[in-house]
Amino acid sequence: MNEKLYIRANFLALFTIVYNIVEGFIAVWMGAADETLTLFGFGVDSFIEVISAVGVWHMLSRIRANRGESRDEFEQRALRITGVAFYILSTGLALTAMLSLYHRHKPETTLWGIIISLISISFMWYLIHQKTKVGTLLNSPAILADAACSRACVYMSVVLMLSSLGYELTGIGNLDAFGALFISWLTLREGREAFANARGISCACCCSNGSSQIIATGGSK
Repeated sequence: MNEKLYIRANFLALFTIVYNIVEGFIAVWMGAADETLTLFGFGVDSFIEVISAVGVWHMLSRIRANRGESRDEFEQRALRITGVAFYILSTGLALTAMLSLYHRHKPETTLWGIIISLISISFMWYLIHQKTKVGTLLNSPAILADAACSRACVYMSVVLMLSSLGYELTGIGNLDAFGALFISWLTLREGREAFANARGISCACCCSNGSSQIIATGGSK
């Protein structure tokens, strides 16, 4: 039974990697083509999430081999790289968004932002549900924390959807810049969380609040 569940968990981790790569390419491409800062930043974030997802997949392989859930050097390095990438993205988005506000830039269209955000919300909720189910059955804090942290992707998707839909309905160009600033703040929190997890510090997943909080303790995610 456990073997089948770990195979399922491994599939979910690999699916997360492939999905984020595809989503990242499409979002970055369309964001650049339509001059949509929020969509472009969302796409870059998807690529960074791939690094983190690879670390999770590697971790699951070790757990399946009965080597425990403590982080090894590969996972700690992946988390540090992820943290640095999130900080760079956060800074770049914030600066670009402020320039966009100053120049009163307007994207050509945000239709793709609406479409991609709705698809992302659907897939992320599926992954959260499945990872939570598998993690509960296996009584694995690592898998449960990974499921909880997937909520950050949902929050970013909601920000993308609201800013994109708002622009299409009102034509207010600043909404795209404000959406980018919000994503910048979320990626800053993700970067801080990645470094904390790399150091093995007990902390709550940055995307969880209140009753949905799952604590990632001493090398569990």
